Amino acid sequence: MPFFVSPDTINTLVMKKLILFLSIICASGLVMITIYNLVVDASSWGSDIPSSIQTVRDYYKRVDPRNFFQIIAPVNQTLILLTIILFWKDGVSLRIYFLIAFFLYAIIAMLTFLYFVPRDMIIFNSPIENTGQIKAALSQWKQMNWLRSFLGLAGVLCTCKGLDKFYKIKS
Repeated sequence: MPFFVSPDTINTLVMKKLILFLSIICASGLVMITIYNLVVDASSWGSDIPSSIQTVRDYYKRVDPRNFFQIIAPVNQTLILLTIILFWKDGVSLRIYFLIAFFLYAIIAMLTFLYFVPRDMIIFNSPIENTGQIKAALSQWKQMNWLRSFLGLAGVLCTCKGLDKFYKIKS
């Protein structure tokens, strides 16, 4: 008897893989932009305080690049959650990898709101004369952003490992 796969099974498999790949792409983009912010933007912000901070504040009046994170980070969290749900029955190891990624992204969100946003408020909203406070907040921001980037990279790697496991299971 020939092997037959129903169209519904194929459509489900395609949808599952599409969500998984979108999750990897989205999370990878967030990691790269976080590293870019650290290496390029934060260096620029601190290059000649207070004038460099004023330049950034003037730029942010027109467009705030942080809005990108407010949109894409929840999309990323939703995609990994959908991945967990869609791949739940495909194996415990897949669940574990995708759950770890989900929790890493949740930790990043908590760090952002509890640690980075208060420092952003100091850097971008406190009186420009508070250069000591701005410099301290910027230094703290830079140090912790390495951790945030590492957590994001670990999440991407967990998701990729889950993808690898999925292909091994299906082959």
